[in-house]
Amino acid sequence: METKTNMKQAAAVNKVPKYSMKSRRVFKNIGLYLFMGMLAFIFLFPLVWMLVSSLKSDVQIFRDMKTVHVFIPPLYDSVSAYFANYTQALERVDLLKYTGNSLIYTMGIIAFGLIVNSMAGYALARMDFPFKNFWMAIIIATIIIPAESIFLPLYVLVHNFGWVNTYTGLIVPFIANAFMIFLFRQFFIGFPKELEEAARIDGCTPIGIFFRIIIPLSKPVFATVAIFTFVNHWNDFLWPLVVANDEKMRTIQIGLQYFFAQQPVQWGQVMAALTIATIPMLLIFGFLQRYYVEGLTHTGSKN
Repeated sequence: METKTNMKQAAAVNKVPKYSMKSRRVFKNIGLYLFMGMLAFIFLFPLVWMLVSSLKSDVQIFRDMKTVHVFIPPLYDSVSAYFANYTQALERVDLLKYTGNSLIYTMGIIAFGLIVNSMAGYALARMDFPFKNFWMAIIIATIIIPAESIFLPLYVLVHNFGWVNTYTGLIVPFIANAFMIFLFRQFFIGFPKELEEAARIDGCTPIGIFFRIIIPLSKPVFATVAIFTFVNHWNDFLWPLVVANDEKMRTIQIGLQYFFAQQPVQWGQVMAALTIATIPMLLIFGFLQRYYVEGLTHTGSKN
């Protein structure tokens, strides 16, 4: 009886017209794309509003706030009028200098951090040494410590070294990062051991294996860590404010505060300055995004 019932069900499924199944797939895809488009609009709304508002005067910004014109750029007779807020913002505050300081600060942490954290992650994933699990537990435990709680002793240490108002004082304290070490470790655990064994047979040292084999095959995790590190430290405010009190060493996030120091606030200039501060993050994510998802997927491997 069960066999006959299954045969009847299969026959009923076969009788379903192909065009109806195709229509269902089409409607399903349309619904999926509409949903994804709505999510994209929600996430991009602040960015688009900021960009369009940077081209408007304060009067236009507040006038269009509750209308659809909030997403529509204004129409001017000259090209220079579109960039008036940018010109005035750059004249008011040396944003290019502050942006350069932020780039040196973040890129320095990324460059040294990728080397230090990747080597630590590789050692924890592939090498055997005493108390390895204990040290891994200690590293993971430090993730829960708020950074603000160690700023005072960290500043005293930096001050005693004479690193105040230097790039060294900005960069060195944040080179080693427990979370980044964990990401590298999780990625390296998934590497096939046969690659390392073949390299050892050929006489390659552990350092040679790491730099010649592991790093070239680890672009996804390096890109993921670079993006995380850039976003985290590009938006830093408290530490650069404490350590870089010289105007020549200030970063872009501190420079943005100048636009709120004088009243009334020129919101068009604020939006222009925020756009300038956002461009580097968009660029680095645009260049590395193809490795981003792959890196996150691999770092989910289990030991």
